[in-house]
Amino acid sequence: MPWLDLLLGFTICVTAGLALIARDMFRAVIMFIVFGLLMSIAWVRLHAPDIALAEAAIGAGLTGVLLLDTLGYLRRPFGSRVDNPDDPT
Repeated sequence: MPWLDLLLGFTICVTAGLALIARDMFRAVIMFIVFGLLMSIAWVRLHAPDIALAEAAIGAGLTGVLLLDTLGYLRRPFGSRVDNPDDPT
């Protein structure tokens, strides 16, 4: 199915471009996660399931969660406490 491979390659390129030009950081992180998942599908199509699993787990999964967590810290107001905001000390 060469049309599927062409569509997958085109979608990977579009997703990478959208991740690069996104003005909203949340949208860029989501596009990065989608890019990683599409790359893992491409590795499966290339008959490399070990690399596909690593790409899905590390590239899309772990890195995506870390980026979303970092984005949550960046959106928090400066000087706010994480532990207990009601604690006056």
